[in-house]
Amino acid sequence: MEDINKEVFEAYEVIKNGGIILYPTDTVWGLGCDATNEEAVKKIYALKKRAESKSMICLVNGDRLLYQVFRNIPQVAFDILDCSEKPTTLVLDNPQNVAKNLISEDNSLGIRIVNTPFVFKLIERMKRPLVSTSANISGAPTPTQFSEIDQEIINGVDYIVKLDQTKVSKKSSTVIKLTTDSQVTILRK
Repeated sequence: MEDINKEVFEAYEVIKNGGIILYPTDTVWGLGCDATNEEAVKKIYALKKRAESKSMICLVNGDRLLYQVFRNIPQVAFDILDCSEKPTTLVLDNPQNVAKNLISEDNSLGIRIVNTPFVFKLIERMKRPLVSTSANISGAPTPTQFSEIDQEIINGVDYIVKLDQTKVSKKSSTVIKLTTDSQVTILRK
């Protein structure tokens, strides 16, 4: 646990100063920053060579932050999360309290509740959502382990988390779009 606490401290110091981190999520390796910092979000788009019209997601560590980002969450969202057997990202309407360049053109945002120790503790320390997007150049394959991450990505971040670097990641999360009137669309299984 001591290593996790040290990594949380180091990553938090970078994030609070507007930096971006390379870190293991509950699915694949991700690029992250403070989800409320528009300039930091821009850095990730630039590093990934990704158009800002292609949105990224946020990670939160529980209902309190979920409600900080979305005021009205349909009950079916919690039903879906309760039934999910693997990490599930919900795309919900009308986000608030996040960087404007994270919100997609249809005024929605993907969000996932995580409980892996490092990410949970980092978000707890930040007291705000953490951006998460796969650690690859846009259009390139998503790396399943640290050793597959492009050197350009490694060189472009401000901090690399020194945990789980030999672990092979699970695949990406399920993504489900859920409108305020409870219309459900599966975007990725």
